Amino acid sequence: MLSMESSLTIAVVREPPLSPSQEYNMGSEHHFQVDLRGMIDLLSDHLYSGPQVYIRELLQNSVDAVTARKKIEPDYSASIRLEVIETDGSSPPTLVMTDDGIGLTEEEVHQFLSTIGKSTKRGIDRSDFIGQFGIGLLSAFVVCEQVVVITRSVKPDSPSIEWKARNDGTYTVRILEHQGEPGTQVYLRCKPGCHEFFEPEFIVNTAKHFGAHLPIPITISVGEDRTLINDTPPWRYEFASEQMQLERFLQYGEDVFGVRFLDAIPLSAPSGGVEGIAFVMPHSSSTATRRKHRVYLKNMLLSEDADNLLPDWAFFVKCVVNAKDLRPTAAREGFYEDQYLDATRDELGGCIRQYLVRLANEHRDRLNRIIDLHHLPIKGLAVEDDEFYEMFVNWLPFETSLGTMTLEEYRQNNEVVRYVSSRDQFRQVSSVAAAQDICLINGGYVYDDELLQKLPLVFPNQQIEKIDVSELTQEFTDITLEEREEVFDLIQVGNLVLQPYQCSVDVRKYEPANLPTLYTINEAGTFMRSIDQTKDMANDLWSGVLDSISESQVSIANAQLCLNYHNPLVRRLAGLKDRELLRRALEMLYVQALLLGHYPLKAAEMKLLSSGLLGLIEQAVDKQQEEESDE
Repeated sequence: MLSMESSLTIAVVREPPLSPSQEYNMGSEHHFQVDLRGMIDLLSDHLYSGPQVYIRELLQNSVDAVTARKKIEPDYSASIRLEVIETDGSSPPTLVMTDDGIGLTEEEVHQFLSTIGKSTKRGIDRSDFIGQFGIGLLSAFVVCEQVVVITRSVKPDSPSIEWKARNDGTYTVRILEHQGEPGTQVYLRCKPGCHEFFEPEFIVNTAKHFGAHLPIPITISVGEDRTLINDTPPWRYEFASEQMQLERFLQYGEDVFGVRFLDAIPLSAPSGGVEGIAFVMPHSSSTATRRKHRVYLKNMLLSEDADNLLPDWAFFVKCVVNAKDLRPTAAREGFYEDQYLDATRDELGGCIRQYLVRLANEHRDRLNRIIDLHHLPIKGLAVEDDEFYEMFVNWLPFETSLGTMTLEEYRQNNEVVRYVSSRDQFRQVSSVAAAQDICLINGGYVYDDELLQKLPLVFPNQQIEKIDVSELTQEFTDITLEEREEVFDLIQVGNLVLQPYQCSVDVRKYEPANLPTLYTINEAGTFMRSIDQTKDMANDLWSGVLDSISESQVSIANAQLCLNYHNPLVRRLAGLKDRELLRRALEMLYVQALLLGHYPLKAAEMKLLSSGLLGLIEQAVDKQQEEESDE
């Protein structure tokens, strides 16, 4: 029986050969030395997310060992076993990991177990292996002070080897007299302060968490209890119907994340060998939300926080996927950014797009539920992303003067997309536009104006027209000459009364008839109103600055109070002989039109409202008193 002790070493990457003069100037050559305790601290504090990953790394090594054996013995039926050896407290608990894999020879023990960064998979086709970096076994030192490995290679005449390593950087190797079956056993004894990571419940749950989808049977033994942790992921099932698939996917999502999702989308990306499910979030999301996904690599859980797997626009889904061909980072908690990940991202985005298009054609109610919930962030992203815009914009809902409808429905019935950019303007004219059978879109909500302006950029044949509310009166019917003579005095008095408010008066015919007036104003006039309101609260200096700003807008500002000839009150006012009463009535109609249009009142208009109401009350009281005195 041979035994030896040595120190762990690190492989050094050499630069290209130097010239003789360079070698002379460089001095003698030395090897890097590794402080193993420092390396362990680095792993636990920075590279790995927590001590629990030691179980993941052990599982990974065992799975790769079994995979390697199956390459030379395809029909071999292997298994992996974990045994928790509990104690009465007099000694630390121990975890034993056993696999029926390929095992190691004595030379391979020195080469691969004792050299940090040296992997059995390096230099060969690694497509079927999980591990790549040769640092997995070091994770065991995060929870124990000594690692014992007993292994026997499947190569003929290979003896059983014991490798015993300590966290001070030393190890021993000896050949055992007893020759067991090919495979490997790893013994880990808990170090002080790490008992929680050797609790049977913790080990069962952690092993299931990381290895539930591994294709090799994995059994955990605690005393007489045996637990098989494997199952088959639902994306590999064959379903009798699409509805059965959806229900199984949604149940899986609820089991994994504790959330009942809105919908589930099958995923497949040949570039990265990816398959899985994207779940539509059941609550509204923000485009700024950093969506984290659960990803498996060759059926081993890689990370629950991967955030670079899907396109940025897919913020409304959370996914679970298994990747076969993507390259993990050294920490094995995400994927390396390369051309394969880029291609995979595009293909997964394509899966989501195709699914949404199919919903639009076959299950519009499900698509509508998704858009109703996520329409605001979807609109925000569509403004920024032309590709996303082209896919989604026709499905998005918009408020119109004829009710809420999708842009697709609107475009089917209207050659020109007509809209107003202010909610206040829309509220003012929506009933009038509807009565004229004019379908106007309310572009005053967040993102809607930008989305509508973008239409001809993405769809070159689409015409759009931004409506100035002041132009809407041009759609109204002119009154006849005889009717104009009837309302001549009304118009004259109205112009005089409203001149101080830069507003003219006209009379037209329009629907609905129960609306007596409509206040319209162009953008320059709206700007002037905002300046006047600011001047009401500003000091003299600032008022002077505002006056100079407003001078350029005065000539193009246009505000109009359009009286409705169809309204009975307007026709009665046209025949009113009491000029004082007519003046007050017109003032009140003006203020009412402003309020119906949701225009904030300026100080002078507030004063007009107050004096007008008091004046009308006084006139009513005077009239009542006159009638009583006549009696």
